[in-house]
Amino acid sequence: MDLILWRHAEAELIAPGQDDLQRALTPKGERQARRMAAWLNHRLAATTRVLVSPALRCRQTAEALGREARIVPAIAPDAPIAALIGASRWPRASEPVLICGHQPTLGRLAARLLAGVEQDWAVKKGAVWWLRWRQRDGEPEVTLHAVQGPDAL
Repeated sequence: MDLILWRHAEAELIAPGQDDLQRALTPKGERQARRMAAWLNHRLAATTRVLVSPALRCRQTAEALGREARIVPAIAPDAPIAALIGASRWPRASEPVLICGHQPTLGRLAARLLAGVEQDWAVKKGAVWWLRWRQRDGEPEVTLHAVQGPDAL
């Protein structure tokens, strides 16, 4: 199973009294989302399930893909790792899954799946971490398939 973790692109700072879920992408964030979406669309299988946080900045980031996406309230900011694992059906999903979400949850999930510990790993704004689960010699194995930041594209 492939699990692609995509942190939302650069968003506006929260304004006084503003709901955090309503923060939009900045113009730079829009460019980051478009660049990363182009990179992803050359690599993602047509069957990839796209799961998106209800936060506006995540919805805008994922919209750049031009694919059908499902908004999943359980993966909102500060979601527990278990919510992302459950939503993605890791590691048993029959299709690749892309989650467009938030820090620090994405970094913690990557650390848990790759290193077996919950640590605060940094996932940069707009970046993708592509994980792959497989059986090797009868043992489960998780590998880091790719890490890509939008500013390198």
